[in-house]
Amino acid sequence: MLDVLIIGSGPAGLSAAVYAKRANMDVLVAEKVFYGTGQIAESNLVDNYLGFAGINGYDLGEKFREHAVNLGVEFKEGEAQIFEFADGKWKVHFKNGDVVETKSVIYAAGAVHRHLGVQGENEFAGKGLSYCATCDGAFYRGKTTAVIGGGDTALDDALYLADLCSKVYLVHRRNEFRGSAKTVEKLREKENVEFVLEAKPAAVIGTDRVQELQLEDGKKLNVDGIFVAVGMIPMTTPVKEVVNLDAAGYIVADETGKTSAKGFFVAGDVRTKALRQVVTAVADGANAAASVKLYLGID
Repeated sequence: MLDVLIIGSGPAGLSAAVYAKRANMDVLVAEKVFYGTGQIAESNLVDNYLGFAGINGYDLGEKFREHAVNLGVEFKEGEAQIFEFADGKWKVHFKNGDVVETKSVIYAAGAVHRHLGVQGENEFAGKGLSYCATCDGAFYRGKTTAVIGGGDTALDDALYLADLCSKVYLVHRRNEFRGSAKTVEKLREKENVEFVLEAKPAAVIGTDRVQELQLEDGKKLNVDGIFVAVGMIPMTTPVKEVVNLDAAGYIVADETGKTSAKGFFVAGDVRTKALRQVVTAVADGANAAASVKLYLGID
């Protein structure tokens, strides 16, 4: 029987695996996508992870995975669907019929960005279209950008970009925002921020990179970059009856990774927290592994 089964091979899961293996635990990482390294692989350039300035996201993910592999961490391809706890152990059922027994679980399945579903979105992802202003905003210093969304994330992204970019369009499908009124006030004070309200994106246009955001009403915005902030979807469907979730569907846990279920821990973007970045995912993985070690009574 395993000491810990880790669900997810992104930065959180791989970090947890490294810490668990170094504590001499019997650990297995289950990954939905073969040889995956999480969303980091989609990032064209990562410039905010300490010690690796300007590295390609795929390359950084490969370094994380290589570290785990070199320690002897084992991987299993498969999608975990059912989690059962009885007699002090977890039985995890996979889509392909496999069943894995383990003393504990670290759930690091992550969250995915909600997409617009418009023409050109997939084509220009990483080529001027981003889902993370904190990650990629610095690349648009002095340029023109558009932020799409009306919640706190979109408002905060627009405020952040306003201090970097020459022009920021804030595009929202309604006339009112769901996010903080105070942030809206701050944005209205910014001379380089233009509100484009009651507007819906229709297409992302460009050649090699983003050049234009086309709206449903026919209006066209000439931009160098587009930041989509219309929400995240936590990958918590398999565990919604297992652990407590918040109103947005994230697993409720503090930095220890302890959840409402015995022997079930969480790490990374799927956890309730304010900042979802590579650095916080890696920290979550380390903390969750430390919590497992304490739970199992390993010295």
